[in-house]
Amino acid sequence: MGYGCDIEFELGVKTLERLLIKPEKTMHIALGIPRERAQDERRVAISPAGVQILTEHGIRVIIETEAGHFCNFSDADYAEAGAVVASSAEELFRQSNVIVKVSPPQPEELPLFIPGQMLISALHLGTVNRHLIRSLLEKNITALGFEFIETRDGELPIVRTLSEIAGALAIQTAAKYLETGYGGSGILLGGIAGVPPAHVTIIGAGTVGLFAAQDALGLGAQVTVIDKEINRLRRFEAFFNRHLVTAIANDHYISQLARESDVMIGALSPKKKLIRPLVSEQVVKSMKSGSVIIDVSIDQGACFATSRHTSHTNPIYVKHGVTHYCVPNIPSAVAKTASFALTNTLLPFLLKLTEHSTVADILWKSHSLRKGTYLFKGYVTKKILAELTDFPFREIDMLLAAS
Repeated sequence: MGYGCDIEFELGVKTLERLLIKPEKTMHIALGIPRERAQDERRVAISPAGVQILTEHGIRVIIETEAGHFCNFSDADYAEAGAVVASSAEELFRQSNVIVKVSPPQPEELPLFIPGQMLISALHLGTVNRHLIRSLLEKNITALGFEFIETRDGELPIVRTLSEIAGALAIQTAAKYLETGYGGSGILLGGIAGVPPAHVTIIGAGTVGLFAAQDALGLGAQVTVIDKEINRLRRFEAFFNRHLVTAIANDHYISQLARESDVMIGALSPKKKLIRPLVSEQVVKSMKSGSVIIDVSIDQGACFATSRHTSHTNPIYVKHGVTHYCVPNIPSAVAKTASFALTNTLLPFLLKLTEHSTVADILWKSHSLRKGTYLFKGYVTKKILAELTDFPFREIDMLLAAS
């Protein structure tokens, strides 16, 4: 697999020239990759091949021992790629000025941050808490969220990459929990000759919805996609050559489809907002016994009123006769693939860190990293996060102009 092949994705036509020609004065980057401590989080932010590319561009990489264990990346793999292997999280945080990780910082990691460090990780608005934000603000951490990093054309590249995996896994998961042995209705997702397939309804015509629809159709399921935006539905109909059904996401269609569906997948596209439930508890009650809900939107809120967080260890619960799967880090189920994908998407942004002499310069010059910033200079720089936590809000452009 070519880990460097996606580097051009945002850097443009002159990527190679810009990577080869370095400014005279640049910021010294010591990039730390800790072992993930969130429940059932098996991914690692950067693969060994990604580390090799970073070290070749002058970035010192420190990785905590066994950080790549669940992806079958050994400490020796990382050492051969040029990383320094730290024996503990304390040692890693002490040596790093940039921390890159998959999940948001866990409570036990917060005391390890050193004032002035940069953090790049997921934030998960649906589970964010004031203690996390307060701790990072008090230490003047510059924090960037995967779900906020945006290219000039409005794409959310890291969200898109992980959404592709989540969409494909949603169908695999639904097929499993429809099985009789898991308490499902005992329906084969694709059916066979003479026996109709399962009916899958996907709520949201974004990236998750696209890949879920693709895999469901590939298995032979009957697929309906609903969304509030008609232009998205038109694109889906054209892309799939009318092999699926589309409908506007209003109460009438949602209620009707809930009664008919064997599987409902919540795949709303948050666009940096907190998701509110679109499917009421009353509608969930009307679903067939043994049907399945996969709420992919759970890390940004919830698509179903009956959704609550589950984990890979305890992934499901049954409510009103419906099996609910609401795991927030679905791509962690295929940790190695997800880590490769995350590496490919993160590398262009991490390489930007070497182009300027200060954090302010880096953010000022990079549209994507500036858009991705949610904490800077002791302020919250995303309005939705300020509303959720009641901490002072300032526009990132104003803070950068002042500095």
